[in-house]
Amino acid sequence: MNIEQNLLDRINVWLTPSFDQETQATIKKMMTDSPKDLEESFYKNLEFGTGGMRGVMGVGTNKINKYTLGKNTQGLSDFLHQSFPDKKIKVVIAYDCRHNSNTLAKVVADVFSANGIHVYLFSDLRPTPELSFALKYLGCQAGIVLTASHNPPEYNGYKVYWEDGGQLVPPQDEEIINMIENLTYDQIKFNANNELIEYIDKEIDDAFVKSSVENASFNTPQDAKDNLEIVFTSLHGTSIRSIPQTLESAGYKNVHIVPEQAEPNGDFPTVKSPNPEEPEALTMALALAEKLNADIVVGTDPDCDRLGVAVRDNNNKMILLNGNQTMVLMTHFLLEKWRTAGKINGKQFVGSTIVSTPMIMELATAYGVECKVGLTGFKWIAKMIKDFPELQFIGGGEESFGFMVGDAVRDKDAVAATLLVCEIAALAKAKGSSVYKELLQLYVDYGFYKEFLVSMTKKGIEGLAEINQMMVDMRENPVSEINGQRVIMLEDYKNSTAKNLLTGEVEAMKIPKSDVLIYYTEDGSKIAARPSGTEPKIKFYVSVNAELDAVENFAATEAYLDSKIKNILADLKIN
Repeated sequence: MNIEQNLLDRINVWLTPSFDQETQATIKKMMTDSPKDLEESFYKNLEFGTGGMRGVMGVGTNKINKYTLGKNTQGLSDFLHQSFPDKKIKVVIAYDCRHNSNTLAKVVADVFSANGIHVYLFSDLRPTPELSFALKYLGCQAGIVLTASHNPPEYNGYKVYWEDGGQLVPPQDEEIINMIENLTYDQIKFNANNELIEYIDKEIDDAFVKSSVENASFNTPQDAKDNLEIVFTSLHGTSIRSIPQTLESAGYKNVHIVPEQAEPNGDFPTVKSPNPEEPEALTMALALAEKLNADIVVGTDPDCDRLGVAVRDNNNKMILLNGNQTMVLMTHFLLEKWRTAGKINGKQFVGSTIVSTPMIMELATAYGVECKVGLTGFKWIAKMIKDFPELQFIGGGEESFGFMVGDAVRDKDAVAATLLVCEIAALAKAKGSSVYKELLQLYVDYGFYKEFLVSMTKKGIEGLAEINQMMVDMRENPVSEINGQRVIMLEDYKNSTAKNLLTGEVEAMKIPKSDVLIYYTEDGSKIAARPSGTEPKIKFYVSVNAELDAVENFAATEAYLDSKIKNILADLKIN
């Protein structure tokens, strides 16, 4: 096999005594049996994206293993000592149901403890939002969760949280990454100081459930709760540890758990993908809902930060809501509750992202609160809370099925969001309405916004190059017309510019750089292109809107918007 010298140099490092015999033997076998896989394993270092670091488990610099995570943790340990020189440093670690998560979590704990850092380690798998909560509850400087969210079974990941409970953001992220990159593998301290590792469980669990109920329940009458039939599935993930307990504590008695999916299992045996964004993932839950004539279905991803919701339409048929619809319903519900309680005085805000529905801005304006819009990823919404302490945070969401209620958890939180959507459903049913009817009325009141997502998977080295070229083409050769409508604005978040294509005027955007392009047309349509930060995908987000004068005209208006989306995708050759 012919191996380029720079690649061979990277591989040879892993054939030194700093690496165990099993790792070295695997690499030597790959050199003869699977050179293509060897190249994929070593051609780059695994990078931090929008949701931390995710990758396929295996040997090599581009894979998740004890050495790549050990190096991350050593760099983070060094940075913590530099950032908090006079403090007793504490970190908390959680992990999900994925293969090797528990052993990798212990490796991370070992490295922290070997660096003199006190470690709180959950004794078993826990939801990601509980990690964010625990970090603040325990007064830690940082937190780690081992998870790959909804990625396939061969993946795992490493998410870093800072002392405010939110994920790493600039400038800390770049500084830590630089520290990690400058380390050599023989500098990793793997020998644990077990006296500094403290296992945690029930006390934090109870406090987390109590906090979730306090933040996401609103004095809903008990008879309304008793009259709501809920089907819940954890999709083999961690939410089984928190959501049933939270719903029970809030007074919901009719919670029917999909039994075949209740046991945590990193193989996710009953689903093609454990992603509630994909309709197939909720097939079993929907079947149980039909059997029981349930009102609502909720399913969560493996680390319990995203939720998918299904409700009954006006024909009593179960339909899946998309992430934009759930965030619109939740945001409106919270705003209405805050207004009714007399708590809105102009010093509040809601959070959203640049690829989420513009309808959130319409809601915020109507209720007299600010709507702050950031880059994709809840770390940016958490940063808003930190950056604007003079404002109260009501809630925030993004189109990818995530929502955050209040600031007790500084990440998307399917525990509180599940309780919140059940509150919406219970109160709607009690007044003779439904979640679906409430959504249609919002379209009448604030405008009918409809969104559509196209996600293209491009795996491997060639796939990454193809995605990069697509972005280059769209950036350097922007279209001037889409579906017969002039493009009036092009926002380029990589270059931090907003260009008016009618006047040629260019404005600088004060938002962190990101590889995102957004086209705006003269009829109010919005088309965004964004490579995923955690998966080998490029995503296209389309948003269109129209006035809806009456609920009775919903079907005709939706058909009009659907045809507009179809024409936009065809015009841009996206499929």
